[in-house]
Amino acid sequence: MLAVITGGSGSGKSEYAESVATSLAKRDGLPLYYIATMRPFGAEGMWRVERHRKLRAGKGFETIECYVNLKGQTLPEKGVVLLECMSNLTANEMFEPEGAGNNTVEAVLAGVEALKDRCAHLVIVTNDVFSDGITYDEVTKLYQERLGTINRRIAAEADEATEVVCGIPLRLKK
Repeated sequence: MLAVITGGSGSGKSEYAESVATSLAKRDGLPLYYIATMRPFGAEGMWRVERHRKLRAGKGFETIECYVNLKGQTLPEKGVVLLECMSNLTANEMFEPEGAGNNTVEAVLAGVEALKDRCAHLVIVTNDVFSDGITYDEVTKLYQERLGTINRRIAAEADEATEVVCGIPLRLKK
């Protein structure tokens, strides 16, 4: 099963995604993997990583850090994967020296396809970075365009798509 969960910053999407992943793992007796894509920069980055670790504490997740090249990521065994998050992975592929650069969309989508083949269930978190109405520079617009393309393609293939607003999951696709 492929589930996509989106929402704005602080919406509760991570907590909801964790509940989906842990429920699937418990139901099917499978191991839980958390693929962390955020490279922590500075104090705020470290704070965010620590906050997410605390959210996952005691839930049985094995954390795997993967900043680029999702396609090359292996898993110890078939299980439930929570990939968090698509917006960080997209930025890493675009801007990291070892990233895919202009081939970001293709690299990320190929990575998702490969990961789907390696796990029983894949839960993907992504961010809604499209509705604030601010005018951005060309590089940021390109990032939004690429993330939007990736989100649309993944959601089209997903079995479930959910938007979390103020902690309330709104099912968009089942």
